[in-house]
Amino acid sequence: MCRIYGHLGGDLAHHHLRAVSALQRHGGPDARFSAAGDGWALGNNRLAIMDLDGGEQPYRLGRDIKVVFNGEIYNHTELRRDLHAAGYVFHDHCDGNVIPALYHRYGLDFVDHLDGMYAIAVLDLRAEPKLVLATDDAGMKPLYYHENGHELYFSSELPALLSVPGVPWDLWEEGLDSYLTTKTPFGERTMFDGVRVLPRAATAVYTRAGGLKISKRAESAFPAEDGGDLAAAGARVRETLRAETHRLALADVPISTITSGGLDSSLVTALLAEKVPHVHAFNIAYTGDWPFDEKRYAREVAARSGATYHQIEADPATFPGLLDEVVWHLGQPNADPITLSTYLLFQGVHDAGFKVTLSGDAADEIFGGYGRIRDALLGTEDWPNGYVEALAAVPSALRQRLYTDDYRELLRQKGTEAERIERRLRADGGDRLAAITGFEVDERLPAYHLRRVDHLSMAHSVEVRLPFCQRSVTRLARRLPAEHRVRGREVKRALYAGARGLVPDSVLDRPKQPFTLPITAMLVPGQPLHGYARDLLSGPSLALGGQLDPKAVAGLFDAQAARPNDESALAIWSLLIHRIWTEQLARGGAGERRAA
Repeated sequence: MCRIYGHLGGDLAHHHLRAVSALQRHGGPDARFSAAGDGWALGNNRLAIMDLDGGEQPYRLGRDIKVVFNGEIYNHTELRRDLHAAGYVFHDHCDGNVIPALYHRYGLDFVDHLDGMYAIAVLDLRAEPKLVLATDDAGMKPLYYHENGHELYFSSELPALLSVPGVPWDLWEEGLDSYLTTKTPFGERTMFDGVRVLPRAATAVYTRAGGLKISKRAESAFPAEDGGDLAAAGARVRETLRAETHRLALADVPISTITSGGLDSSLVTALLAEKVPHVHAFNIAYTGDWPFDEKRYAREVAARSGATYHQIEADPATFPGLLDEVVWHLGQPNADPITLSTYLLFQGVHDAGFKVTLSGDAADEIFGGYGRIRDALLGTEDWPNGYVEALAAVPSALRQRLYTDDYRELLRQKGTEAERIERRLRADGGDRLAAITGFEVDERLPAYHLRRVDHLSMAHSVEVRLPFCQRSVTRLARRLPAEHRVRGREVKRALYAGARGLVPDSVLDRPKQPFTLPITAMLVPGQPLHGYARDLLSGPSLALGGQLDPKAVAGLFDAQAARPNDESALAIWSLLIHRIWTEQLARGGAGERRAA
């Protein structure tokens, strides 16, 4: 696992490369490598997981093929064996060292042979210099880039990329609306107009003569299979997930698991405990008495699995002081309060001495676990509107009240994110579940979940592995008959069936609840978070961007004080996160402070 960076075209000074590396050192503190030549550079910061004494990057084949790589290749042993039989020589057993030979043998199709999570950069100097970038099927490892026709720069994290001279900081004008509509920018967009993120399952080729060409790798269709009855479908899900969870237990360092107390992480914990005796399980809760406390269920799961249980207790009084750090690591706003919980959770994993942990992320997307999916399937012909409203940090009517007249007019002219998503959902045909799952997997999962997990875990030098993102699990889920995923008010039916007997009934039979921060209770007068938010979201400086009406923002606090509710609390939280981010930009970026 690493942080990677580099460029083709342009001329980046050595001290600028060192600054990019320094800004990502938290994600790879074990070693730093780089190489540079005429108009190119590659570098990485290493978090040693496999072959602790090897792993020097860039990996090379001869003088002309060089590779930097972030992630894990789970089938590297099989690939190395086959490549060795074909005459290739390897000098260590690190998983990434197979990539140069694989590229040399198969060209751009090399990614078709990889099983894992990855962001890869291949520099090919054999003819016209060529930079090849690739991401895994799910988009587990992000790769940000800026390309201007003459040069391309890339890195694993936004603050590092923005430290490169010439990478523009111009903001995407519609970004605020996009953020409040979906909690973070979806697709390839970022909050910066000149910076994009490579989509999932993508291979990009850049040359100075031809520019950048991005292609999404072909994906097999997902026709519904005859899954048999629900019990048979559950058994298939259980065995497929078991095989992948056991495969993901391979590492040269100790492995742990996240156990929130919900179905998905509980099932991963139970299956991992079969492979890793006395595995360590981590849960986060908050000091005091708050809603959505799941630690009782997490303890039951750990006890049943024989796991060593770690309870991380976070003090809400410290939250205002942590938000600047959380927002900086994300690089752009994410309105889900879970970001703060996630940051503290992985800090606890790191402090306990673990570099690797498994989580249950992505189960809801592929098995149909969200209430918004259930409601869309039960809804009228106007279901896309309700579905998009359920994604929002701030409902559409409230967004309109918060915006200035000028910003509302700009959005009227350019269109909104809500309109774009609705068009996509309607264009995907009459199969609602297929349309929703495609959108969730293509856009929301990588942007909203996987980048958050990646950035906030690697902030503490922790690698997260995701069994539900493995190709075999995802394909099985998407090919199940619709009624084995969602039927009426029941969601994730096959997954629940597969977990029966492995996960305590108390977890399976309780209502689904969010793994998040209880901000409605925390954003009331007298609580530290409330005072901090009110101070930051008041005053004339709030109007400087010309997008938000300060009086309307003040009205949110009045409403929350009079009658605390989820809508006003999440709106305040979302604006607070955006405000912290814009202040970091106004200060010149936290990146400059950290690189100094």
